Amino acid sequence: MSDPEQTRAALKARTDTIEEAYEFFLAYASQGLPTDANTSHPIREHLKRFDAALTGLGAFFLDCAKDLGVKDLAPYQKYIEVIDRDAHDAQAKLQLVLAQPAVGSQTIDNLNASIHIRALLTDLFLIDEILKQL
Repeated sequence: MSDPEQTRAALKARTDTIEEAYEFFLAYASQGLPTDANTSHPIREHLKRFDAALTGLGAFFLDCAKDLGVKDLAPYQKYIEVIDRDAHDAQAKLQLVLAQPAVGSQTIDNLNASIHIRALLTDLFLIDEILKQL
């Protein structure tokens, strides 16, 4: 079993990355920028970090549950499957946005409004709170 403090730190880092990116997206969407092309705006870096944080998210949470001493993983595993599906769907949208030559505020606003992004965030809030209590 891994060190619970290291597991908690990894959990915090991963969820913070996702939450910070989402908050950054909200601010970017409100700016009304038509494009990020020919600018040094960090929107793509936040999109890339969000995308990276979603990779393997289900397995990551399952490992966290194990490392934090959960004995009966069955209810966790079912919920983590939901997280994994939502992360996969959200990641598809993030990657579509990243593939565009220009990313304007309206595109990010539409990304933020996506049910998959919102579902993922609420998934994370719930599992994060539960794992914090272990």
